[in-house]
Amino acid sequence: MHNSEINHTECPILVVAYNENARKSLMDSLLPYKVPAVVCSTFCEAEVLALQGLYRGILVDLATIIKAKTEEKIVAYTLTSFYPALRVKTMGTMLIPMSMVGEAKQDKSLNDFLTKTCAGFTPRRLRSFKRKDVCLSTTINTERGFTMNLSWSGMFVADMYPEKYSVGEELTVTLPEFENNIEVVVARTQCWGQRSPAGIGVKYKFLNQDMECSLFTVLKSDKNKERDRIIA
Repeated sequence: MHNSEINHTECPILVVAYNENARKSLMDSLLPYKVPAVVCSTFCEAEVLALQGLYRGILVDLATIIKAKTEEKIVAYTLTSFYPALRVKTMGTMLIPMSMVGEAKQDKSLNDFLTKTCAGFTPRRLRSFKRKDVCLSTTINTERGFTMNLSWSGMFVADMYPEKYSVGEELTVTLPEFENNIEVVVARTQCWGQRSPAGIGVKYKFLNQDMECSLFTVLKSDKNKERDRIIA
């Protein structure tokens, strides 16, 4: 299935609030829109879900962001930077969108957030590892290309005709510089003609010891310390 064929309305948004009453208010406010949502009591809980499935936005109780400390604060910033986010103050059944100093501009209403911003966002899964800008030559079948970024979990391969691939399709990517063949699965396609480079995002099916050694020489990082988190 190509990204363009994904039914965005079937992909849920994340809802995060520490307080039970706030969680209920947020979920109740979504009922008229019939938007699928998954409610979480912590940002770390939301992160686990975002690593496992496709989501198209995050609705957050402002007080929860303010109260977040240490790891929770880092995860909160990561999630609200990765997904379209609406920060709101709950007053009974009423939600009031609230902007935070230094944060990106957000929608002024829940309706705009759900029907415009989230609806126009391609559902995504949170990356497990940081991606680094690395250019390596690639071959897929007889097609030559190159990587635009690389991580411990996958890579983005530039391709002018990404529509020939399907999400979920299994491929073999050859990296001449590494003298390695890597079995991968297509995670997303980025079509030509948009503001982002055309190509395919792929994730590794598995990594053998030789490939892990090759990746280490390029990434120069410990696999166990490369979580894709953003520190504000």
